[in-house]
Amino acid sequence: MSVNKEPSGRRWIQVEVEVPGTPEEVWQAIATGQGISSWFVPTEFEMRDGKPVAVTMNFGPGMESRAAITSWDPPRTFTGQGEGWGGSPPIATEWSVEARAGGVCVVRVVNSLFASTDDWDNQLEGTEHGWPGFFRTLRIYLTHFRGQRSAIMQLMAPAAGTEADAWEALTAALGVKGVSVGQRWTTSAGVSADAPALGGVVEYLTKSPYDALFRLDTPGPGVAALGAFNFGGQSMVALSLYLYGDHAAENVAREKPRWQAWMDERFPTPAEAK
Repeated sequence: MSVNKEPSGRRWIQVEVEVPGTPEEVWQAIATGQGISSWFVPTEFEMRDGKPVAVTMNFGPGMESRAAITSWDPPRTFTGQGEGWGGSPPIATEWSVEARAGGVCVVRVVNSLFASTDDWDNQLEGTEHGWPGFFRTLRIYLTHFRGQRSAIMQLMAPAAGTEADAWEALTAALGVKGVSVGQRWTTSAGVSADAPALGGVVEYLTKSPYDALFRLDTPGPGVAALGAFNFGGQSMVALSLYLYGDHAAENVAREKPRWQAWMDERFPTPAEAK
């Protein structure tokens, strides 16, 4: 994967995934606030006269991203343009849905900006590498939980050492070490007995990047995503729960303080660490 460059100065990356569903069903998952919040980050669309004019995505405290909707053609494509990262040129994001035979669609995302230098290529490449993990969650959502109500919990914490050290600490604490795709896993076993109840089937597990996905049945139907990454020179660990069904919101409200307390104990901030 790499940044595509055009003589005009446009630089862009493209990532796509094949998912089950009709174009209308997939559109609901990628072009509504409730849909995007079910597999990505909390998202809201601003409506005017019945049409979306802007979309806001919340990547964490103080990390909101707002983009104006510049094109809208359901259930095929829409484009948003918003502020770049850290002073970069404005970034356009085009989403599209393409129907394929066999009851599946291809979801495609193109991120692009105009620049005369390579200063922002690393950010584009980072975005390109980030999409596949979220797209795997989208595929699980559309395969097993399509159209259900959802609620999301996202937690991050600093970790000592390298990304590899952070991943080792997180997976060891949760009892994930040694599991394989398709295997049943639960926090109620072994070293993870002090963690809140979490259990399901391993859907994806990799160390390049450090990432794992679980299709949950405990504490309710949903997806758990684990990760370790470097942010500004600091190793971080992340845990996200996407819970589905009529009780999703109350399940998240109950589980979030439990997991926050667990993360605070296992991964204290440097000032709190003894």
